[in-house]
Amino acid sequence: MKNSRAIVMLLVALALGALAVVLAARWLGQQGDLMTNKVVAAARDVQLGTELTPDMLTTVEWPIGSTPTGAFKDITALQARVLKVAVQRGEPVLESKLAPVGTKGGLSAVIGEGKRAITVKVNEVIGVAGFALPGSYVDIMVNTEDEQERMISKIVLERILVLAVAQEASRDDTKPKVVNAVTLEVTPEEAEKIDLARSIGNLSLVLRNQIDEGDTRTGGMRKRDLLGETGPVYATPATTARRPAVKRAAPVVTRMPEDTQDNTRVEVIKGLSRSEVEFQNP
Repeated sequence: MKNSRAIVMLLVALALGALAVVLAARWLGQQGDLMTNKVVAAARDVQLGTELTPDMLTTVEWPIGSTPTGAFKDITALQARVLKVAVQRGEPVLESKLAPVGTKGGLSAVIGEGKRAITVKVNEVIGVAGFALPGSYVDIMVNTEDEQERMISKIVLERILVLAVAQEASRDDTKPKVVNAVTLEVTPEEAEKIDLARSIGNLSLVLRNQIDEGDTRTGGMRKRDLLGETGPVYATPATTARRPAVKRAAPVVTRMPEDTQDNTRVEVIKGLSRSEVEFQNP
């Protein structure tokens, strides 16, 4: 009798426990619904410059207290908007990551306000062995001749943003890419400097630290500075063979013996020629 009563009490306790678990789970679910809202996020990885379409987006539950500023709740509000930075799958799409309304897709959406994009032809060396990737900062150096027609290498622009390499603007890949062209973001004045520099000499890119914002001004490097020369160097003229001077024989004057006449004859010998000169005695 006692055993049956204990079994009944155990079953009742188990039933009450299961009911409590169900009720607690339902209550927590209701509380969770009240504490979150829907936020538009990327359904897959999307690169910068891409025009958004509904299939690229989804909605996720996000805690109300930590909802990012500029988040969207409706996918239709992002129709035809263009990303100016890349977003990863599940990452909220914010207003700060979008180009202004009306911007078309492509690299032009990435260019900052008041800036321009200019493409510079490079090779493996000039392109810093492929490490000048989108999002990197570079200095631009030109090798040319100065006013005195002396060779000089000079950094003409500093901290220039690389927008794209070849036709790729993705900033997520850190693998070096050897390409034949690099697109840079510059001001109109900087664009003029680059165009002039590449017309008068050879351009080189100098990769710099992304957080280094220092302005380093140099006077340029010339051949004299590089080799440590203190003065102009002149070429040693070639030694020319000199022909030996020809000594001319002095005229030989032979005084002839006086004759019975009043005149005097003198025989003059010049080299191989011989002549006589007659002088009248006083």
